[in-house]
Amino acid sequence: MIDAATLEVMRNALQSIAEEMGVTLIRTALSPNIKDRKDCSTAIYTPDGRLVAQAEHIPLHLGLMQSVVKEVLKAYPREKLSPGDALIINDPYISGSHLPDICIFLPVFYQGEIIGIMANLAHHVDVGGITPGSTPSNSTSIFQEGIRIPPVKIMKKGKLDGEIMEILSRNVRTSFEFNGDIRAQIAANAVGMKRFLELIDRYGKEDVIKYLEELIDYSERALRQEIKMLPRGSWEYTDYLEGDGITEVPLAIKVKVNINEDTIYLDFNGTDSQAQGPVNSTRPVTLACVYYVVKSVLNPEIPSNEGISLPLEVNTPEGTLVNPLYPAPVSNANINTAQRIADVILGAFSKFLPERVPAASAGTMGLFTIGGVDPRNGEHYSYVETYGGGQGASSRGDGMDGVHTNMTNTRNTPTEVIEIAYPLLVNRYSLRPDTEGPGKHRGGMGLCREIEVLGHEAQVTLSSERGKIRPWGLKGGKPGANSLNIFKDAAGKEEIKPARITTRVDSGTKIIYNTPGGGGYGSPYERDPLEVTRDVKKGLVSLERAEREYGVVVDPERKELDLQKTIDLRKKLLKDDI
Repeated sequence: MIDAATLEVMRNALQSIAEEMGVTLIRTALSPNIKDRKDCSTAIYTPDGRLVAQAEHIPLHLGLMQSVVKEVLKAYPREKLSPGDALIINDPYISGSHLPDICIFLPVFYQGEIIGIMANLAHHVDVGGITPGSTPSNSTSIFQEGIRIPPVKIMKKGKLDGEIMEILSRNVRTSFEFNGDIRAQIAANAVGMKRFLELIDRYGKEDVIKYLEELIDYSERALRQEIKMLPRGSWEYTDYLEGDGITEVPLAIKVKVNINEDTIYLDFNGTDSQAQGPVNSTRPVTLACVYYVVKSVLNPEIPSNEGISLPLEVNTPEGTLVNPLYPAPVSNANINTAQRIADVILGAFSKFLPERVPAASAGTMGLFTIGGVDPRNGEHYSYVETYGGGQGASSRGDGMDGVHTNMTNTRNTPTEVIEIAYPLLVNRYSLRPDTEGPGKHRGGMGLCREIEVLGHEAQVTLSSERGKIRPWGLKGGKPGANSLNIFKDAAGKEEIKPARITTRVDSGTKIIYNTPGGGGYGSPYERDPLEVTRDVKKGLVSLERAEREYGVVVDPERKELDLQKTIDLRKKLLKDDI
C-alpha cells in the first residue's frame, strides 16, 4: 500500500541525493565549464534504466537523461555488470547529446543485485576534433567533432581503467582538465550510491523500489490530469534556423500539436531535411525540448522523471533536422536547434494557452569558444562558454535581462576566472541597451562581452542565432533585438561576422559578442510610464526609444517622467495606429 506522506518523503530524499551528487561534481571538477558554469546534470534511475529523480540543473538534459541509460543497458545488460563497475559514453547516436557531453553511470548493488543506477552528464571543454572546444560551426560529419566513446567500462570492480583513460587523454587537447573532470564525475556517482544505500538501510529494499515505481506513476498521472483540462484541438507553428554554418539558407522547423483526452501528440512532419552543417538535433534532444515545454507550461511542479514522457507521443521523421541519420554532424544542435525547437513548441502552445506562454527568448545558447596554446606555459587551452540573452516577457511581467533561458540553465564564467585561467582579457561585460522587445511587459536585454586574445594566435568559434530573424513578441508585443558579432583587429578595424563562424584570429584581436534580446508581451503603449522611466534612468532604454516605442516622454536633464507630454504623445500614436 502506498502512503502519500512516505511518497513525498521519498521524492524529496531522492531529489536531495541527486542534488548532492551535483554539488560533489561541481566542487571537485577542474574545468571552469563545470566548476564555475555548472554545465552538468545528475540523476537516479531504476535498475532497468528508467529516470526516477534528477537535480534541477540543465533542462536540455531532462530528455537526454531519460533515454541514455536504457541504450547503455542494451550493450551492458545487468548480468554483465559487477559491483564497482562504471560505464562511460558520449556517442550522440546512442546518448543523444553532442560529443563534449560525457555520461558516466554507476550501477548500485545490494545483496548481489542491482537496485538502482547513479548517473551524471558533464560538458567537457574538449574532446578532440577539428576545433578547440569540439563544437565546430563548420563540421560536415560527426567524425570532425571529436572522439566518440561507445558504452565501455571506465571502472571495473572499483578500479579505474588506466588504458582507456590514456587513449581518451591522448585524443583531447586539455588532458589535465579531462582527467580531473572524469574523476569528479565518478566521485559524484559514488556519493549518490552511498546516500541511496543509506536510504535502503532506513526504509528497506522492497519499500524503496516500490516507491521508485510509484514516483514514475505519480508524474504520469499528474501530467495526464493537466492534459485533461486543456482544450481539444490541433495547432501548428513554424520557425527557422538561420542556416547551418555552411550556408545561410533558412531551415524550417515545424510542429503540429494535437490535444487528445489525456495525451498530447506532437508531429514534426514538415521540418526540413537534415543539414550539411552541425545543427542536426538527435531525437533525444528533440524529446528533451518537448518535455521541457510541456512540463514548464502545464505544471512545473511535477517531478522530473520517466512519467513525464508517457502521456506524450512524438513523431520525429528520420533524416530531418529533428532526427538525423548517422553520421550527420550534431555539435551545434544543443546550442541553437534545441532552442528553436522549444520556440516552435511554445509558439504552438501560445495559440491555445496564451496566458501561460512567454514571448520568444534569445533563441540561442550563444556559444563562444577560444582555443590555442597558452603562451604563459606552452599548454593547450580551451575556453568554452555559453552566453545568456533576453528572456521573453509574459502575461506575468517583464523578461529577465541577460540570462540563460529555455533549454539551458548554466551560470556565467566570472571575468576574473577567465583572465586567470586563459591568455584572454575581458574588456567589456554588460547588458545591451535598447535590445528589449517593447511591450506592456518588455523582453529582457541581451548581453555584450568583449574578449581580447593576448600574445598568441587562437581559433575562435561563435555559434549564435537570431542574427536576422528577431525573437518574436506576443499579444502585440514587439520582437527583441538581433544578435551581432564583431571582430576588431589590433589596428582597430572592425568587421561584422556571421552568426556562426569558426576561424583563426591573430594576437590582439577583440571579439565582441552581442546576444539577442527577448520579445515583448502586450502593446508597448500600455506599459506603465514609470517603468519606462526607470529603464531610462538605468541606461537600459534610450530617451529616443522611450518616445518612439512606448510613447513615453522623459525629461533629458532630470530623467523624470513628463506626464502631460506622455499623455499627449500616446494619444497621437494610438490615433496614428488606428
